Amino acid sequence: MEGHVLSLSLQMYGCRVVQKALEHVLTDQQASLIRELDGNVLKCVKDQNGNHVIQKAIERIPSEYCRFIIEAFHGQVYALATHPYGCRVIQRIFEYCGDDTLPLLDELHRYTLNLIQDQYGNYVIQHVLEHGKPQDKALIVGKVRGQVLQMSKHKFASNVIEKCVAFGTKKDRQVLIEEVIMTKADG
Repeated sequence: MEGHVLSLSLQMYGCRVVQKALEHVLTDQQASLIRELDGNVLKCVKDQNGNHVIQKAIERIPSEYCRFIIEAFHGQVYALATHPYGCRVIQRIFEYCGDDTLPLLDELHRYTLNLIQDQYGNYVIQHVLEHGKPQDKALIVGKVRGQVLQMSKHKFASNVIEKCVAFGTKKDRQVLIEEVIMTKADG
């Protein structure tokens, strides 16, 4: 497999073999295999097969060996969060890579309003609301305030508003619900 990880990762059946290998080999072997994707991370993330390999690497390999994956995402958060495969990989990064993701979260927060209304980006925002740190949840809730009624009628944003209510603080919940109740009849 060594020397062929990229070509296998981009192939329908080969990507499954690489994923199985990442599940069953020792950490140093995992690191060696995944290192072959350095320089091709974004290509894999945007590929229907390769994205699964990157997700598996993030889930299974200690983050110190996956820093090059996180680094490949710098400056790409919006593009990847709005991509059908990229949105899944970003969710895994936020789920498994801890404080290494702080620059990525900062980048995400710059695009929150656009991502909330995007067909794929809304899933990334929902993920942060469900699994993120209180300060990240608060930033998202702060961005929707003043637009709750409007966003509640939007196909994708409405899902985010639901998560704001479900996973926000008690005070957040109260403020968001009051905003809807207090909105004038003309919208």
